[in-house]
Amino acid sequence: MSALSITESAAKRVSELISSDGSEGNMLRITVSAGGCSGFSYGFGLDNEQTDEDHTFKAHGITVVVDEMSLEILGDSEIDFVEDLMGSAFKLNIPNATSSCGCGISFAV
Repeated sequence: MSALSITESAAKRVSELISSDGSEGNMLRITVSAGGCSGFSYGFGLDNEQTDEDHTFKAHGITVVVDEMSLEILGDSEIDFVEDLMGSAFKLNIPNATSSCGCGISFAV
């Protein structure tokens, strides 16, 4: 079974987003879809609902939810939040990705 890990930086930013949204029951949802320049692309969003196909991961006071199909593709990835001169964004470090695109959200496995 794959397990996602969450950096403290990512958890802190998710907590800030949940607080500003005003919905304390929200979780960070990660989705993977076909498409993008390298084959797959991932996305993030706040969600307060789960399905029977979802897996949850808790760390640093937040909950991350991902559907089973996306989790199979992501494997043991790490969710991070990075801030640099180009801006700030969530980032997935996907160990089984064979290539990625300059856009930062498209990858191949």
